Amino acid sequence: MIKFKLLVALVAGIAFSFPVAAKMYKWVDDKGTTHYGETIPPEYAHKDRSELDKSGRVIEKKEVLTPEERRANEQADIKKRADEQAELERKRRDKALVNTYSNEQEIDLARNRNLQQIEARINSINSRIKMANNNLLAFQKEADARTKAGKKIYPSLQEDLKESQERLARLQQDLEKAKAEKATLDARYDADKARYKELTGK
Repeated sequence: MIKFKLLVALVAGIAFSFPVAAKMYKWVDDKGTTHYGETIPPEYAHKDRSELDKSGRVIEKKEVLTPEERRANEQADIKKRADEQAELERKRRDKALVNTYSNEQEIDLARNRNLQQIEARINSINSRIKMANNNLLAFQKEADARTKAGKKIYPSLQEDLKESQERLARLQQDLEKAKAEKATLDARYDADKARYKELTGK
């Protein structure tokens, strides 16, 4: 108890020894020893610290976050901003949805118009795939015939085979892309229709 009183008296004495305008800080070093002073050594700038008034009372306590805590706070801020942006976008879409359509049938009509364009593209790609496949089969037939006859496949035929295979592969990729676009569009209109019902009760 006596030691505690002496410590309080010491802190108070130190506090009163500083000019009125001076600040006094309290910090703990790596060994757990408490220090007081007008300035904090640079090596302890990243540690928790307290600012004391002239009576030795804590008037401000600053807790320095660990790198993990800072990263967690940054991630939380990023998520908060993303959530706020998503909410704004949702409200914008809801408003546009209600202002654009008068009933569900109009949503279906808009869906059909957009799907027709994609379906036309899919049909076109399928036609080109059929032609490319026929060309490839013709070149392969010619190459097989030469091989069976013991003849070499001349360079131009090899080049035709390679180009036909590459063209067919590109068309298949285009077809898959168009089909995925159609599925995405269909799903979007399904979601719009369900949301429209939810917003209007129609």
